[in-house]
Amino acid sequence: MCGIYGFFDRTGRNLSAQALAAMDTSLVHRGPDDGGVLTAPGVTIGNRRLSIIDIAGGHQPFVSDDGRIALVQNGEIFNHVELRAELQRQGVRFATDHSDTEVLLRLYEREGLNFLPRLNGMFAIAIWDGRDPENLRLHLVRDRIGVKPLFVHDDGRQVLFGSEIKALLAALPGRPALDLPALQHYLAYNYVPPPFTLFAGIRHVMPGTVLTVDRGGSQSRRWWSLAAQTPAPQTFSAWQEEFLALLDDAVQLRLRADVPFGAFLSGGVDSSTVVALMARHVREPVRTFCIGFPDPRFDESSYAREAAQRFGATHRERIVQPDMLDDWASVLWHCDQPHGDASFMPTLEVSRLAVGLTPHDGLPPEGATIGLARPGGAGVKVVLTGDGGDELFAGYDKYASFMADPALRNLPAADFARHYVEHTGLFGAQARAALFQPWLRQNLADTDSVRDVAAPWFDQAAHFDRVNQMLFLDMMLLLPGNNLVKPDRMGMAVSLEARTPFLDWRLMEFAFRAEGATKLRDGDKKHWFKRAVEPLIGADLAHRKKQMFTVPIGEWFRGPRKKWLAGLLFTPDALGAQLFDAGTVRKLFDDHVSGAANHTRELRALAALELWARQFQPLIPR
Repeated sequence: MCGIYGFFDRTGRNLSAQALAAMDTSLVHRGPDDGGVLTAPGVTIGNRRLSIIDIAGGHQPFVSDDGRIALVQNGEIFNHVELRAELQRQGVRFATDHSDTEVLLRLYEREGLNFLPRLNGMFAIAIWDGRDPENLRLHLVRDRIGVKPLFVHDDGRQVLFGSEIKALLAALPGRPALDLPALQHYLAYNYVPPPFTLFAGIRHVMPGTVLTVDRGGSQSRRWWSLAAQTPAPQTFSAWQEEFLALLDDAVQLRLRADVPFGAFLSGGVDSSTVVALMARHVREPVRTFCIGFPDPRFDESSYAREAAQRFGATHRERIVQPDMLDDWASVLWHCDQPHGDASFMPTLEVSRLAVGLTPHDGLPPEGATIGLARPGGAGVKVVLTGDGGDELFAGYDKYASFMADPALRNLPAADFARHYVEHTGLFGAQARAALFQPWLRQNLADTDSVRDVAAPWFDQAAHFDRVNQMLFLDMMLLLPGNNLVKPDRMGMAVSLEARTPFLDWRLMEFAFRAEGATKLRDGDKKHWFKRAVEPLIGADLAHRKKQMFTVPIGEWFRGPRKKWLAGLLFTPDALGAQLFDAGTVRKLFDDHVSGAANHTRELRALAALELWARQFQPLIPR
């Protein structure tokens, strides 16, 4: 796990030493253990390292013996052992004992980019190829589903890239400009859907793609597609056998580490299944971590204790006060963009617990690191999580509620896409029109958040049934846009690596070879999944009602945080004062505070936008 950064200049110019140092410093929290950089005329690739595998030998960048290829990565290649052994049988020599990053270099030397489909891992890779002086190239590669982030800015002359947006901002002159279409998409989806960001000119390198930059321009190509799967009928017993075998191997591969590791355990079906499988493959008890709340409506800690006891785990939990809003600004600084999702804050709390920090330790100041202080050696450096299970196997209530209406599920394809986005999103088209000031409404008149964002993905999923179409959209947008941002940024805020066994590429392809009825049937979410894991985790854990990992922000907005929220939304210098209709925002606030309506989600998203804007100070284009 690391952070990577760098640039490619098509005219051969170099960034200043100060700009490169600022990019490096901005990512120290992602890699406080080591740093490395390679600079050639017109190019730099740099790395901040959190040492997980081959601690002594894994320094980056890795450079070819002739000095003409250099490579850095953020992430882990879980099948690096098998790939290394294969290369060694072919006569390839290695300089390190077991670095996964050196395996990438040796594969690229022999195969070019053709090696990418062989990787099982989570990764963002930058490869500088200077073998042909007439065709110097930089390849930027992102893993299949976007577990690891990668952003890029291309002004035609120079390309900047980095694991977080703040690394690019560190090298760009002046204040960033707000991307207005991306703002509309944020309000439509409750997060900024990739490839958009709220910063004009900064985009994601999309999951499953490689972006190749040379002096003539940039070209992006997809090297993996989840849509390539074709669902086919299967018996439950065959499905169960294949599913458990794949997941067991995915978990076992993700136990490869030279540092202490553990797991986040909520007591839900996903995390409980992961911990149960971990316990099969380790000699010592699995270390598990959970936070709880005094309010029983939001507290899952009793289920986590039950699961930990069942699997013989060494369990640590912490009951925290639910009002975490003092952390919200720091959370958004680590995210680089606003998120209306409140569960980022409790995810930060459980990450602190896992590394051995107390709630009073706080987050590091901007651009700094906690120094990986783990009191008494109690913390870990890697955790396995249950992320991805709900998107693959239909675990959210929204899937059941949407498909419960026959009129919706039987709509023509284009109408189905639009209604699904409106049903599961935040501000619908009419609500956005009422929210925007006239100048902004006019500016965005040709922007359509369904046509421009979701519709192309629905087109790719046309051969799937309706359930798998919904899930496919969330795999392509919700995961890399929000749900994978959460464990990555909140873990990296305290220098903790999160690994996601459910997002092993073999499991993802398996899930989309399965028909939608295996996942959602008559309102029963994770229909086959729960039955498949019941022998492993027990009926109580397998079939317990899903409880969202969140906090009661809407209640705080009506009570102890009412003045705080008003001060955030209604100050004259607020971003919303320049963008939104004051009467519309005031009505959302008043109706919520009075109890006339529940506008928790809308107010939460507007508050996140303001907290983000106070830190990043975007310019508003007119």
